[in-house]
Amino acid sequence: MTLCHSNSRRLREDPPEGVLFGMGNPLLDVSAVVDKAFLAKYGVKLNNAVLAEEKHMNMYKELAQKSSTSFVPGGATQNSIRIAQWLLQKSKATTFVGGIGKDEFGDKMERLITLEGVNVAYHEDPSAATGSCAVLVVGDERSLVAYLAAAGMYKIEHMRKSETWALVEKAQYFYSAGFFLTVSPESLMLVAKHAAATGKTFMMNLSASFVCERFKDPLMAAFPYVDYMFGNEAEAKAFGRVQGWSTTDLGRIALKMAALPKICGTHKRIVVITQGVDPVVVADNGKLLMFPVLSLPKEKLVDTNAAGDAFVGGFMAQLVFGKNLAECIRAGNYAANTVIQHLGCTFPKKPNFSY
Repeated sequence: MTLCHSNSRRLREDPPEGVLFGMGNPLLDVSAVVDKAFLAKYGVKLNNAVLAEEKHMNMYKELAQKSSTSFVPGGATQNSIRIAQWLLQKSKATTFVGGIGKDEFGDKMERLITLEGVNVAYHEDPSAATGSCAVLVVGDERSLVAYLAAAGMYKIEHMRKSETWALVEKAQYFYSAGFFLTVSPESLMLVAKHAAATGKTFMMNLSASFVCERFKDPLMAAFPYVDYMFGNEAEAKAFGRVQGWSTTDLGRIALKMAALPKICGTHKRIVVITQGVDPVVVADNGKLLMFPVLSLPKEKLVDTNAAGDAFVGGFMAQLVFGKNLAECIRAGNYAANTVIQHLGCTFPKKPNFSY
């Protein structure tokens, strides 16, 4: 296995406030143990993930009234920012921007994520409900019903507001899941161009195969600005297929992704592909690197849903300290290994990670 060497960034002893900026689709995860009759009532299949329809609207109200229901801030980018904040352990080291409604779920999500130390700059839309994801647990299986609502209505005007843009200017590192391209690609491009013009670091995630396929044009418009691209094996293969590359080899795909044209020459593009229990694949400056993941006894595995989000959050928490790739991936693996031992994107109050 080939390991990476430290980059030229100055090592930081203490991350400055607002150093890491995330933008995405915030959802409040509403988790509850239910029975099969509850699933049948709302037409939900066991062990399935769907977007909410009209028939599901009362389900969220019913879940909110259950005393055993738990509420956790969610959404891919917001999860990664929460994990980075958890590892950084400095209040407001991270910032998150996205759209919520002016309602009880929005208030609850803002309160929870603020308590975790994230500086949130939500756009409140009084005409829409806060996005949420019902996590319905039946035994050791779960069904997900996602309702984007206000999260899917974010507009560039909020990003351009002086108070929001001041947070952009303060940040040195930027991250967005590919899902944000389905909502406000204009906002993403505005921040990406700022990062390129100022020599800052811009990071993205492929997020899902459908992003690579159905949102190819906005993804490829953003790609020249991306310094770090994350994804999993299925997403990377989908990207390669859409590009017309005649290979399914992850290493070759990662190297090709890293070699795509880049606007800013300050940083070389680095591509990081996770593949579950198999080694993390990294393309860096024409070299292919492999990093093993942490093993976990099967009996300790609880929920893998947020593993990818957690990995990116851990990676970024080391990157803002100026650490090398090996250390960034070590933190990513630690974060993912920790989160999959809990339900949803939850974690202990304090990390047990040695810097």
